[in-house]
Amino acid sequence: MASFATDHDLDKQFAALSHQLDDLRKALAKRGDAYYEDGREATSDYYSQLADRLHEALPAIRRRGRALERTARDHPATAAAVGLVLVGLLAGLLISRR
Repeated sequence: MASFATDHDLDKQFAALSHQLDDLRKALAKRGDAYYEDGREATSDYYSQLADRLHEALPAIRRRGRALERTARDHPATAAAVGLVLVGLLAGLLISRR
C-alpha cells in the first residue's frame, strides 16, 4: 500500500511538472511571436528608409551613369583599360582569399 501512495504522489508530481512545462511552452511561444513581430517591424522600417533614400538618390545616379556612358563612348580605349583593371582587381581579390 505504501508503494501505491508513492506511485500516486509521483503521478501527481509528473502531472504538475507537465502542466508547468506546458505553461513555459506557451510563454516562450508568446515571447517568440513578440520578438518575431519586433524584428519584422524593424526590418520593414529599414527597408522603407532605404527605399526612400534610393528614390531620392536615383536621379543623381542616373545622371552620373549617363555621364559615365558618354565618357566611355568618347574614350573607348580608356574604358576598356579601366574594365580590365577592375577585372584584374577582382581576380586578385578572389585568388588571395583562397
